[in-house]
Amino acid sequence: MALANLKEVFAGHARSASGGCPVCEGDEGHTHGQVQGNESLRFAVALFGGLLVLNSFLANAFLANQLDPFAIDLSAIAGALILGLPILYAAAKDLVQGRIYMNEPVALALIAAFASGQFRTAGVVAFFMLLTITLEKKTAVGAEQSIEELIKLTPRRARRLVDGEEEEIDALELQVGDAFRVRPGENFPADGKIISGNTSINQASITGESLPADKGQDEEVYAGTQNLTGVVDVEVTKVGEDTTLGKVRELIESAEKTRLPIMRIMDRYAGFYTPTILIIAALVWFFTHDINRVIAVLVMACPCALVIAAPSAVIASIASAARLGILIKDVSHIELASKINAVVFDKTGTLTEGQLEVARLQPAEGVELADLLEVATSAECHSNHPAARAMKKLAEEAGVEWDQPTNYQEMAGKGVEAEFGGSTLRVGRENWLKDCGLDTSEAAKLLEQESETGMSVVFVARDNNVLGWIGLRDAIRSGAREAVAALKNLGVRQCAMFTGDNQQVADMVGGRLGFTEISAECLPQEKVDFVNRLKEKGYLVAVVGDGVNDAPALVAGNMGVAMGAIGSDVAVHSASVALMNNDLRRISFLVWLARRTNRLIHMNLFIGLAFILGGIYLSAIGVITAIIAAILHSVGTVLILFNGARLVRAGEELEATTPQQGEDVGTEAGKEIQQAE
Repeated sequence: MALANLKEVFAGHARSASGGCPVCEGDEGHTHGQVQGNESLRFAVALFGGLLVLNSFLANAFLANQLDPFAIDLSAIAGALILGLPILYAAAKDLVQGRIYMNEPVALALIAAFASGQFRTAGVVAFFMLLTITLEKKTAVGAEQSIEELIKLTPRRARRLVDGEEEEIDALELQVGDAFRVRPGENFPADGKIISGNTSINQASITGESLPADKGQDEEVYAGTQNLTGVVDVEVTKVGEDTTLGKVRELIESAEKTRLPIMRIMDRYAGFYTPTILIIAALVWFFTHDINRVIAVLVMACPCALVIAAPSAVIASIASAARLGILIKDVSHIELASKINAVVFDKTGTLTEGQLEVARLQPAEGVELADLLEVATSAECHSNHPAARAMKKLAEEAGVEWDQPTNYQEMAGKGVEAEFGGSTLRVGRENWLKDCGLDTSEAAKLLEQESETGMSVVFVARDNNVLGWIGLRDAIRSGAREAVAALKNLGVRQCAMFTGDNQQVADMVGGRLGFTEISAECLPQEKVDFVNRLKEKGYLVAVVGDGVNDAPALVAGNMGVAMGAIGSDVAVHSASVALMNNDLRRISFLVWLARRTNRLIHMNLFIGLAFILGGIYLSAIGVITAIIAAILHSVGTVLILFNGARLVRAGEELEATTPQQGEDVGTEAGKEIQQAE
């Protein structure tokens, strides 16, 4: 379970954009503990070297008349060598490999200070440079540690059940189909399905939701989540990298390995930076013949602040998003999300709960309610569509039995067709039945007389006879209205909705949520066409779907956001962003976070450039010394680190609150059937 080191975000960008950091070299392949230990050792060495340099300053100030000048300088020489050798080594390594980046100006500054006998200046410059880089590295290690803590949520041991008896084994030995037991306070070692017991589970590590979820028999649990209350036995469904936690890690690692476009621009011009600085230093020497100014210019020109301007904000942004269950596959999508001006939502499963219930059964004249439901469930019994599940659920509640059909065929976006007892059964859209040559006019008249609105309607037919229609309805998801309003407040110009449902249902849901454009009765390809039309109008479009049946539309958008992606392979592969829960407010938060990140990156770049250009100018005219330049360099770098870190705790209000409950939809259809019987 080796992690892609987050130091590739800091140190990797440092190497590509400016040649690498002396203290970051040589850590490849080390574990987090080793890297953290190395950093502690380096910090201790830097502190020891700094004390030697400080001792030289104190001796020169208070004991100059009592000690030999060489003895005073010796302490500074020792300290400067301890502090400067890592920088000189890194610069030499760059030159051997044919690279000239950030280490060379600093190394030249140290050599110039030594050559001119300014040992204390060399020591102070090396100390602050080393201290600054160590702070950068510790920040990267801290971010890396937060990701490793996520991986550590999966326990190392598991209690496998063999013939009802517990057997403690290594968690990695669990196989699909095994059963294991988890007690209160323990974490689940693998994804699975509860086969015995009831409990409450803290799923915050996966979904970012603070409230525990109640789980019972046949419900799914996920590796790394914590069992809170009851003892449960679980059957393993996924292990290792296939678990939901494994997918979370996969997405985080994917984001770590990518870069923003602005970072690639910096890489493009990195090769020109150091030669330009060396030319400036040469000109300062030519006109002033003041080695102190040259040293100050070289120190001030070290581009640490520019190197970390983007990564510091990006790391904080990724950490904040991941804490809320928002997983970004590529950090370039952060910049894209900041520019999104149109958001298209799928309805079923995204804006609504996706758990349809039968709201109305309307048989044709001479047809019994039970017969209508029996034919519908017999035709739909092999389907996993929410409408099919709702019909089967109602049939079970009403005691209506259905039969297994033959030659079952599902027409995407249209309906299902099956054969039973020599008859052809069809359940689906009215238009599809018409295309099959059936007369739906009588059933349609009954639908026109229906006063209840906001239902999805499917027509039921046996052979050439339309038996009636079934109305289904879904609850609007919690927080949907709030999420759409928040997007509009952020300046998103177009909030649209598409659905495969009929126009009446679409208008009802869209009207309640305040959508500006609604497209109903869409087949999968028509959803893609709808997205493409918005893109042709100049919009940057984010498509929000459930990550399963909306994959083509998710891919068609400039950015795809898969809602409720927990456990979904399709969401991981088809969407740009995967949300591990169904809180729609996280969509508007993602747009806000992306814009905030973008602003902080540009702010950091401005701060970095201001310190470097201003410092070079002041150094060239002799206003600041090399020691002041080193201090200013450290101040600028630390300021940028803290500026980016402001994003780490963003979105805490979403953790602390939950959206209001959705609009529950009940059904009296089961009672109607029982009364009719």
